[in-house]
Amino acid sequence: MTQQVKDVMTAGVAAVRPDASLVEAAQMMRAQDIGGVVVSSDDRLIGVLTDRDITTRAVAEGVDPLAVNADAVCTPTPVSIGPEEPVSSAVSLMREHSVRQLPVVEGDRPIGMISLEDLAETLDPESALGDVSRAPANSDTGPVPG
Repeated sequence: MTQQVKDVMTAGVAAVRPDASLVEAAQMMRAQDIGGVVVSSDDRLIGVLTDRDITTRAVAEGVDPLAVNADAVCTPTPVSIGPEEPVSSAVSLMREHSVRQLPVVEGDRPIGMISLEDLAETLDPESALGDVSRAPANSDTGPVPG
């Protein structure tokens, strides 16, 4: 039997409003040990905001992360997938669009995320990526001195 996205995805959604600051989004990512959040309004998917988006589209440009909203930096109208789709479709979409995570949606409503880590842990748990995905994060070393 073919595995479906709902069997592999991380259920639930870490979401921020479009007007949330990048700092607020980054703090949510840190608290939940995740690399991205959905940007949504009225339970409707607007975009995906990743730690990389914050770094390359805001911080690297010298933008004040307290003064910029999530919707200004996120990837708008992201590629998404439904929960009943086969996992192979998620793999194909990630490869085709060069993304590391996909929002899982029912209609326009985000209900979860599927990431490369989810796929590695499920499809090839003995792989290097599977090992890394299970390891505790080392990003919580405290604030940068200064």
